[in-house]
Amino acid sequence: MRKKTFVLCIVFLLLMVGTGTLFAGKKEEPAAPAEKAEKPAEKPAPAKKPVKNPGTIIYARYGTVQSLDPHRAYDTSSGEAVMNMYDTLVAFDGPSTDSFVPVIAEKVPSVENGLIKDGGKTYIFPIKSGITFHNGDELVPEDVEYTFERALVTDQDGGPVWMFFEPLLGVAGSRDGDGNITIDIDDIMNAVEVDGRNVIFHLSDPYPPFITILAQYWSGIMNKDWMVANGAWDGKSDGWEKYNNPDQGTETLYNVVMGTGPYKLVKWEPGVEISMTRFDGYFDRPAAVKNVVIKIVEEWTTRKLMFTAGDADIVQVDTMYWPEMERVEGATIYKDLPRIENTAVFFNFDINMEANQAVWSGKLDGEGIPFDFFDDPDVRKGFAHAFDHDTYVKDAFLGYAETPNSPVPKGLPYRDAGLPIYEYDMRKAEEHLKKAWGGRVWEKGFKLSILYNTGNDQREIACQMIEENVESLNPKFQIEIQNVDWGNYLNMMVQKKCGLFVIGWVMDYPDPHNFVHPYMHSRGTFAEWQNYSNPEVDKLVTKGIKTVDPGMREDIYYEIEKTYYTDIPGFMLSQSLYRVHVRDWISGYFWNPARDQMMLFSIFDKED
Repeated sequence: MRKKTFVLCIVFLLLMVGTGTLFAGKKEEPAAPAEKAEKPAEKPAPAKKPVKNPGTIIYARYGTVQSLDPHRAYDTSSGEAVMNMYDTLVAFDGPSTDSFVPVIAEKVPSVENGLIKDGGKTYIFPIKSGITFHNGDELVPEDVEYTFERALVTDQDGGPVWMFFEPLLGVAGSRDGDGNITIDIDDIMNAVEVDGRNVIFHLSDPYPPFITILAQYWSGIMNKDWMVANGAWDGKSDGWEKYNNPDQGTETLYNVVMGTGPYKLVKWEPGVEISMTRFDGYFDRPAAVKNVVIKIVEEWTTRKLMFTAGDADIVQVDTMYWPEMERVEGATIYKDLPRIENTAVFFNFDINMEANQAVWSGKLDGEGIPFDFFDDPDVRKGFAHAFDHDTYVKDAFLGYAETPNSPVPKGLPYRDAGLPIYEYDMRKAEEHLKKAWGGRVWEKGFKLSILYNTGNDQREIACQMIEENVESLNPKFQIEIQNVDWGNYLNMMVQKKCGLFVIGWVMDYPDPHNFVHPYMHSRGTFAEWQNYSNPEVDKLVTKGIKTVDPGMREDIYYEIEKTYYTDIPGFMLSQSLYRVHVRDWISGYFWNPARDQMMLFSIFDKED
C-alpha cells in the first residue's frame, strides 16, 4: 500500500515543483557552543563509536513487503525492495522529478532528438547492449517488450498497471467492474513493439507524464526467457486469459527476483526481514555497500534502541518521535523534506460481507452494520464532522502537517485552495447521524471495526479519535479498533472488506491526475476498494489527463475536487513533511519526492 503527510513554506514548495527540482533536505549540524566571558578548558570530544556491521546497511522500519512482483507491488514497503533489484528504461536525475537520465535505454526520448513523434503518441527507446540479468543472461529489446505486455496481460488487482493501460490503450484496465475481460490481446501486442535495438511504445493519446511512469519501479525490466521458464505468460496470444489477474501470492515474481538492478535477493521472510546483496556484475557503477537488510520492526522503542546502539543504520521515525531523536548522538537528520502525498479516511459503499468479522452481525440491529451502511451520505457526513483536524495535526504530527481540502495535494497545479472541509462540529455530526437511515442509526445504534496497519502510530491516533468522538454522541454507537499487519491490511482493502479505512497516497508522477484517479475514478485504486462510482467524475478524470490547455485543465480539476466535497466518499486527514534519520557513518543520501520514503540503497556509502 500501492499509497501511502506540514508546516510547509508554500512559496518554497511551489518554486521547487515549478522548476522540477526538489532539493535534498537540510542536514542537521550540531549547535555551536555559546561564547562565555571566561571560557572553561575544552573537554576532549567524545570518541566516535566504531562502525557496526561494516559492509552492511540495516534499515529498521515497519510495514511488511506485500509482493516482489513489480506489476503487483504498489505500496512503499514492496516498492522499496523492488526498486533496488530492478532497472528501468530511464531514471530520475538525482533529486529532480521532471528530468531524467538513461539507464537501460541509450537515450531519454524527446521531440528534439526525434524519439518522440506523432504529436506525443510514439516513444522510441534505443536499448543498450551488454546489460546482464542477475543469472547472467543478457538483456535484449524483446525483454523490454515482454515486460510491458506481460503487465497488461496480468493486470493484477491492487497493482500499478493502470498507469500503463491509460496511455497505451486508453482504458482503465483489462476488466470491467464485474471482472470480465474487456480488452483484445492484439491491442496489447501492438502497443509495444521491437524494431532492431529499438523498443517502440504506441500511445492511444498524448500522455505528458508517460516518461515519469517509466522511471518508477513498476517499470522494472524482466527476463522473458526466465519468466516463461518459471510459469509466467509465454508471450503468445493463445490462452493469455488464464494469466489475467492471478490470486495474491500466486504471481510468478511473488517471492523471487530476476532483474538487472544493483542488488540481488538473498531471502525474504514476510513480516520479518528482506535481505539483498550487491550484484557485482552490474553494468553501471556497483553499489558501494555490499549487503542490505530491511528489518520489519513494528514497535517504536525497539526500532529506536536498534538505531541508538548502532544495530540499525537507518530508522523509520514517525513525526511524534522527532523531538526525542534530536537528542540522539551519532545521528544525521535530513529535515524539512516536502512530501507530495496525502492521507485520508475512506468509506466503503458496498462492503464485502463474506467471512468479514469487521461488520459484526452484518445488520443494522445495534450489533453490527449492513453492507451499505456508508452508502447513506448522512452517515459519512456525521463521521466527517466528528473528526477534530486541529488536534490530530497537533498530536500526530506535532504541527508538521496540515489538513488538505481535496485529494490534489499542495505542490501540484490545479489545486483549488478555496474549497472548504467538513470542519469539526459535534452538533452537526449529531444532526446528520440522527437523520441517517431514516433515523434508524440513532435509534438502534451500530457496531463496527475500523482497522489500521500495525506500527503506524499516526493512523492509530486517527482511529482512536474517530472511536472516541463518534461513540460520545450516542451510547448505542460501538467502534472497535484493530491493528493488522500491513500485508493483511492491504489484502482486506483490496478485497473490499474494510467498512472504514485509513490509508495514504504517495505521488507516482507530478500531475493531479495521479491523485484524482485513485481517489475518485471508479477504476482507481482507492475508489475501487471502497466501491465509489460517479460516471460524471469518471468522464472528467479521463478528460483531464487528455486536455492540454492549462485553463481548461484547471476548470476540470476544480470541478472534480468540488465533487469530492459534495459526494464525500471520504475526508482528507493530512499532508506532511518528512525527516530521514541515518547514523553519521552513512553518507550519500538525497531526497526525491517521487521516491518519497523508499530508500535507494545504491546511493549510500558506509564507513568501514
